[in-house]
Amino acid sequence: MNTYLEFEKPIEQLDNKVHELKSLNDNAPSDNLLEEITQVEEQINETYRKIYSSISPWQRTLVARHPQRPKTREYIQNLIEDFFPLSGDRFFSEDKAILGGFGKFRGKTVLVLGHEKGHDTTSRIEHNFGMPRPEGYRKAQRLMKLAEDFDIPVISFVDTPGAYPGVGAEQRGQSEAIAKTTECCLSLGVPIIAIIIGEGGSGGAVAIGTGNTVLMLENSIYSVISPEGCSSILWKDNTKTVEAASALKLTAEDMLKIDVIDEIVKEPTGGAHRNPHRAIESVGDEIEKYLNLLSNQHGNDLKHARQERYLQIGRSGLFSEKTTAANTVLDEKFGKSGNKKRFYNSFLGRIVLGAILAMLFTGILTYLFN
Repeated sequence: MNTYLEFEKPIEQLDNKVHELKSLNDNAPSDNLLEEITQVEEQINETYRKIYSSISPWQRTLVARHPQRPKTREYIQNLIEDFFPLSGDRFFSEDKAILGGFGKFRGKTVLVLGHEKGHDTTSRIEHNFGMPRPEGYRKAQRLMKLAEDFDIPVISFVDTPGAYPGVGAEQRGQSEAIAKTTECCLSLGVPIIAIIIGEGGSGGAVAIGTGNTVLMLENSIYSVISPEGCSSILWKDNTKTVEAASALKLTAEDMLKIDVIDEIVKEPTGGAHRNPHRAIESVGDEIEKYLNLLSNQHGNDLKHARQERYLQIGRSGLFSEKTTAANTVLDEKFGKSGNKKRFYNSFLGRIVLGAILAMLFTGILTYLFN
């Protein structure tokens, strides 16, 4: 049974009409019915094209989270032969929010990593809704180092709202695990291809998404925080998700403009959830193309290129547009005080404030002990 988003409701009516016509045709075949079915299906495709040509960043966020959107497990099942999963971080436990293992991708041995959200209530709970704990990231580190030992390229599927923020995860070193996994990605001497297939949420996504090549599906999102989180923090109002999604610049087009990703992978009309098999095949073709380009490069060159790629992010005004958007939001919310907040959060501002505090502290000590 198909799940329709609010802005897809016109499609639901047309789909229901097609099902009715097909049922009638099964009972009493007719050329007229077949012709009418074809016309309605063409109308559905045209309606999808019209809707998806102008969806907002918030609507695209909803598409990225669609329950029928293909998950990492579906990509593995359709693209990877002889997949052999590996479990555990050898420190604490197994984390099913990250899948990992070796297999054959179109004739080449690869390591596959990916966030797994699950497809129903039971599997979503089992995989913690795609939110990894420290064990998941440490498992990823272990497998990536193993892949490097055997000169095996890495394919990573990114689809997470973010790393799990639970107390236990923090006690076991969540931030350290994310940082070490990112460092591990940057230090590997084998090709890494990362694909954002749904949500790319904050450091939890970056940790296994730091690749030589980063691809992003057309209706995926990639951001430092979710629109809901941004809304509640910046506006103190959880109803400002539409404005937050626009301000965050989280779409594939936005990421391509600032060189965070290399290419946008087009989705079937109506999104990947409408035709999962075709979407998966498109991703497979792009992986194959870039894997062939990277396979002949020396390990040190791959490592250096990857490190330089991420060092360049934020330099040379790459984020000027995003910074302007953020400043606009601050001005709208705080007025002139927004400029003060930007100053206080700047490097120079922190130095000035630190110097003032140091002078005050020195003055107090001098007064007390003289």
